[in-house]
Parts: sequence; C-alpha cells; structure tokens
Amino acid sequence: MTEPQRAHIAMFSIAAHGHVNPSIEVIRELVARGHRVSYAIPPSFAGKVAATGAEPVPWNSTLPDAPDAWGTEPIDHIEPFLDDAVQALPQLAEAFAGDEPDLVLHDITSYPARVLAHRWGVPAISLSPNLVAWEGYEEEVGEPMTAAIRATERGRAYYARFESWLSENGIGVHPDPFVRRPARSLVLIPRALQPNADRVDERVHSFVGTCQGDRTQEGQWRRPAGAGKVLLVSLGSAFTRQPAFYRECVKAFGELPGWHVVLQIGRFVDPAELGRVPANIEVHEWVPQRAVLGQADAFITHAGAGGSQEGLATATPMVAVPQAVDQFGNADMLASLGVARHLPMGEATADHLRDAVLTLSADPEVAVRLEEIRRSMRLEGGTRRAADLIEAELPQTAG
Repeated sequence: MTEPQRAHIAMFSIAAHGHVNPSIEVIRELVARGHRVSYAIPPSFAGKVAATGAEPVPWNSTLPDAPDAWGTEPIDHIEPFLDDAVQALPQLAEAFAGDEPDLVLHDITSYPARVLAHRWGVPAISLSPNLVAWEGYEEEVGEPMTAAIRATERGRAYYARFESWLSENGIGVHPDPFVRRPARSLVLIPRALQPNADRVDERVHSFVGTCQGDRTQEGQWRRPAGAGKVLLVSLGSAFTRQPAFYRECVKAFGELPGWHVVLQIGRFVDPAELGRVPANIEVHEWVPQRAVLGQADAFITHAGAGGSQEGLATATPMVAVPQAVDQFGNADMLASLGVARHLPMGEATADHLRDAVLTLSADPEVAVRLEEIRRSMRLEGGTRRAADLIEAELPQTAG
C-alpha cells in the first residue's frame, strides 16, 4: 500500500463543545500521521485545538453564546448561522490567503468552509456530530420543518439572502440541500443512533462511530468508598439553566440507600439554588463525564449526541431528558433501542426520575442490549478509520 503524502488539511468549526469535541481525536490522529492541520475556530476554543497539535486559526464569531439568546422561533435557530457565515467568510479567506489547504474538513454548521473549498477547488468533507439525511428525509422531515419558516416574510427574506450569498460565491445550489446534502461526509456517531440508517446513502456518508482518545487530560473521578451504585446527572454544557430540574434530582435521589449521585449543574446555576443537598450527592459546575460514566450505573442525560454516545460506549442505562434540537430525536432513538427511557422535562418529577433510574438499572435485558451495542460500536472503526477515509480523499498532488 502506498504511503499517503503529507498534506495541509484545514478544519472549520464553531465555538461549541458539541461540535468541536466529536472530531477532536480525528484531528489529533491526522497530526500524528504527519499532516499539517490548520483549525479555524473562535479564540475561546484555541487552547483545546492547540492541544491536538493543530494550528488554531482564530476568527471572530457573532453566534449567541448563551442558550436563551437564541430566541424561540424556528428561524431563530437557523438565521444566526447565515449571519455568522456572511461575516466570517472574508475573515477566513484572508486568514488562508497564500496558504490554501489541500483538503477541507468542516462541521455541519460551517457554511464558509464549503464556499472556500469550492473557491480553492479542493475536496470538502463534512464531519457530522449528529444524524444525517436519509433517502426521503426532505419529504418526511425537512420540508414540513421549513414550511412554517417559508410562510413568513422573515423566512422568505432568509432564503433569498442565503441563495444570493451562495450565487455570489459561484454555488448554484438551493440552501436546503447545501446544508443537508454534502458531497462527502463522515458521521461521527454510532450507526445505532442514526434514524432510518438503512436509507442513508453510504456512498456519501461513512459511519465511523465514536472517535475517542485518551481523555485523562480532562481529569479523573474516583468512586467514593462505600458507594453501592453511581448515578451521573448532566444536561451537557449549553442548556443547563434548570435549577428546578436539579432540585427534583436532589429530591429523587438524596439519601436514597445505596446510591451516590454526581450532579453537574453547569455555569448558569448557583449551587445555593438547590437548597439542602444530602451527603450522597456531589454538586459540580463541570465533571469529566467520560471518567464518571466509566464507573456509573445510570445516567440522566439531555441526550446530546456526545452524551448519548458516551452512555452507549460505557454501556450505561440512560434516562433522556432532552432540551433542544437533535436531543429529542436522540432520546427517541435511545428508547427504541431499549436502553433508555425518554422523559420529557415537564414529566421529570422526582418520582418519575427515581422510578426510571431504578427500573432501568435493575433490568438485565437492558444490560444485554447495551453490551450488544457497545460491541457493534467497536467494529465501526472510530478515529483510525476516520483518518484513513480522510487520507483517501486527498488529492494525489497533496504535499
């Protein structure tokens, strides 16, 4: 087999843990193989990127940095990405002027990356941190979802602006397929989490599963002496302003015989809002989630793509309490796999939470299904296969 030539690879993403973390080990692996990787990222994530050996290329983003700054209408969740792309494109074009890469990798939200790849005439590969479109997706999900947006003046203006921006940059594609239908994609989730996986075009989308690496730099966690079973509660890093939910968790599991609880509340909640916290519950703004899950017996999660995968990879029964975007679909997928219970936030009372955790963690059939999924995930290839597939797309003249 011919040794792949060393190349300049550029990665583009936004400043969000759920979009950076899934691909970080792929970047580390590409650097270890001798490729020069430039990573375009807002400054707040430059340190995480630099730790992989890639060179951060900072750019200024206008995306809201707090969950409640995104608004409540469907268009509020898509318009900011176009606004950000339009203002970011000149920054990124200037940053790479005279140092254009041989290949572009990009998060699904990074519209400028695909425009620049087109401009430079180099391959572009989407690194998807969550589900991808299947045959029939537009009719079943996409068009019904965007119909309400198209029916408003603001929505029509959004699409007109998006089409104009693409056209100005030489791309004659409608915004919806531009966003949903990349020419090449690596899917950084297990196939088990993909809805209608049998209808996904695997000539375009390659499922490589969870790309894990050595996570010890994130910190360690030790199971307390005498802890019978361990429960982790985490709503991720973004939609964590939920003091009432955390109080229900304290009520559900405080002083529950045999259980120790690790409660991650995020940066938006003051621990004092929880009231009296029993000794069997430890409260943190942040925890090394993978380290805790490796020793946990149950996991209450928001069902983000990262948390869902980590729960599956550690064979941990889950109670899914989704907050936004893809989390609702993930919660349904986990429940359909027989390894979780989907509990809407409005139903996440102390009684329901306790019942769900105790029932799932004691069910031997749940344990069997989790172990089967964990074995199938190991066969998907992960980080090394992702890097192999990226190298296979490099132009022959690279390096």
